[in-house]
Amino acid sequence: MIDMVSIIEKKKAGQALADEEIRGFVAGVTDGSIPDYQTSALLMAICFQGMDRRETFCLTDAMLHSGQTMDLHEIKGIKVDKHSTGGVGDKTTLIVAPIAAACGVPIAKMSGRGLGFTGGTIDKLESIPGFRVQLTPEEFLETVETAGMSVVGQTHDVAPADKKLYALRDVTGTVNNISLIASSIMSKKLASGSDAIVLDVKCGQGSFNKTQKAAEDLGRLMVDIGTDAGKKVVAVVTDMDQPLGDAVGNSLEVIEAIDTLKGKGPRDMTELALTLSGYMIYCGQKASSPEEGRRKAEEALTSGKALDVFRRFVTMQGGNAACVDDIGIFKQPLYKAEAKASGSGYVAGIKADSIGLASQHLGAGRKTKEDAIDLSAGILLLKKVGDPVEAGEPVAVLFSDDEEKLAAGLAEAGSAYTFCAEKPETPVLIKEIIE
Repeated sequence: MIDMVSIIEKKKAGQALADEEIRGFVAGVTDGSIPDYQTSALLMAICFQGMDRRETFCLTDAMLHSGQTMDLHEIKGIKVDKHSTGGVGDKTTLIVAPIAAACGVPIAKMSGRGLGFTGGTIDKLESIPGFRVQLTPEEFLETVETAGMSVVGQTHDVAPADKKLYALRDVTGTVNNISLIASSIMSKKLASGSDAIVLDVKCGQGSFNKTQKAAEDLGRLMVDIGTDAGKKVVAVVTDMDQPLGDAVGNSLEVIEAIDTLKGKGPRDMTELALTLSGYMIYCGQKASSPEEGRRKAEEALTSGKALDVFRRFVTMQGGNAACVDDIGIFKQPLYKAEAKASGSGYVAGIKADSIGLASQHLGAGRKTKEDAIDLSAGILLLKKVGDPVEAGEPVAVLFSDDEEKLAAGLAEAGSAYTFCAEKPETPVLIKEIIE
């Protein structure tokens, strides 16, 4: 058994931990032999003193191997995963996975549920009537082979050490450390078994990375971890100062994803989807460059091939694929209300975090993991940054099954918008690409 006191003292003094010390620590966290107070003390020492690249990789690798890992060797081709650090209105998986799959890149993806603003990818998919997020291993592989893609819920056996560490980080003020964040994300991504990973690293008000530099530093570290693990990893740093696309909320985001696959999505959503899927196609060796990957992504979108993949994927996982052509199949909200502009001129800004909080008030998100969510609740943004507006004009429509929740969401959403007399510059969506 390792000597936790000496390890804590060592990191407190700013010294690098040996691989065997890190692996012993993770093993003790996993089996419960290290008490929470010692784990918390080491996490705090790491927050103050940091970890170098070797230590961070070792922590990631130890957490990765603390539980079950996915074996995707039966699936032919180079499997590519995509991960977003999270944001408001982020439904990109539902778009980029069908696009990449339509170009011959197998997508075998595990996703989580949401905690906070809105649901995660799994919650969004469950807004499709009948959709199953839990498949047997045989069903999962068959869906990838037949439809080109599958998205299922994460099992409890994936990186269990990370779950235990995150629960402690959440209540001890030790969440915001770059090595702990990167190892948490990458341990789960590497455990998913794909050969390459494209990361969408958000920055801005609606992200935990408030600055572009913070997002770039995190993206670079995650690329380093992937490289050390023998994987091809690309990080795309993107804007989250305003919500992505026009829809925020589970079924609303699925509908917007379908519209985007039909070539009718919002400009920012389409641009990001083409960029990410272009890199996925390139990493999957179905294109000789990211630029060729993007051209192939555009063709998959305009030809309808990506939409066909989405239909097959939904059908094979038990969902009603008729929702692609009839949005009335989705659960309909009982109430709606409009948020109206308090000024004239142009939309100067939309606080993504306020819109996210408003959607949570409406019932689209969770405060705790046990909370039920209203899959039909959410917000449709009618105006984005740079759009002209008149005072009293609707800027957003809010939906909920609860009138009190609707009122709370309306108050929050109304405060998210700011206005100016001169047209502002359009925000830069793709800020940096790290390979």
